[in-house]
Amino acid sequence: MKILLLGKNGQVGWELQRSLAPLGELVALDRHSSDADGGCGDLSQRDQLHETVLRLRPDVIVNAAAHTAVDKAESEPELARTINALAPGSLAQAAQAVGALLVHYSTDYVFDGSGNAPWTEGDATGPLSVYGQTKLEGEQQIAAACERHLIFRTSWVYAARGGNFAKTMLRLAKERERLSVIDDQHGAPTGAEVIADVTAHAIRQVLRQPKDAGTYHLAAAGETTWHGYARFVLDTARELRSDLPLVAHEVAPVPTSAFPTPARRPLNSRLDTSRLRQTFGVTLPPWQQGVRRMLTEIL
Repeated sequence: MKILLLGKNGQVGWELQRSLAPLGELVALDRHSSDADGGCGDLSQRDQLHETVLRLRPDVIVNAAAHTAVDKAESEPELARTINALAPGSLAQAAQAVGALLVHYSTDYVFDGSGNAPWTEGDATGPLSVYGQTKLEGEQQIAAACERHLIFRTSWVYAARGGNFAKTMLRLAKERERLSVIDDQHGAPTGAEVIADVTAHAIRQVLRQPKDAGTYHLAAAGETTWHGYARFVLDTARELRSDLPLVAHEVAPVPTSAFPTPARRPLNSRLDTSRLRQTFGVTLPPWQQGVRRMLTEIL
């Protein structure tokens, strides 16, 4: 089996290089890749991307690349749409042409963030931002063009590799005695490694049972706020490393309105993962477990 992975050096892409390797021959590309690496991995070059798929003829395409700068997308909507919507549409057409399974990642930002109930796959969408709008259009283009697809909507993704919220909190806690963190946005911090491992498991099953293709919500178990997340990070860091020079003695809860941003964030990012768990027989670990493991790795 041949697998084409796009976005190999992102948080999820890096973990996918590990989780997909046992499934078959892996061609992993990023936006800097060239023919010498296996082909074009730049989602802004749709024609070259299409040609790469037709030439490689992979059995599975996993697209872990995206325009994820949520606020920046507000000022560059055309680029965001190209990468998050039009390029996935081109990939879907190419996947259909070669008979490949297309795996793609989406987001809780396709919803409007209202209410308190976890979102199900069938709930009405209503994105609040350019990022959310373009990710939703990407989903729609894939569903329209490619019969065999897996779309995973996830939220609050982090990894030990690269920057993340926990690292930012630890840095600020060394500099400030008081931190202010948003407490009216609710979701579940979800590790890139869990996303990658569930992806590999789901790919194997869908290749055997095509009826299980479709859209699924994928997030760690439980829920918290950014404030709760920050408190857990600092408490756990102090437990793991008592010698850390953390001077922050207060983490104050504040509303979203305290930190105005170009893009509106959903207040409710809870995702109902029942369909994923039932279909693929997986257990999603509590969010605290993954964050603790990540902190153990980086401290």
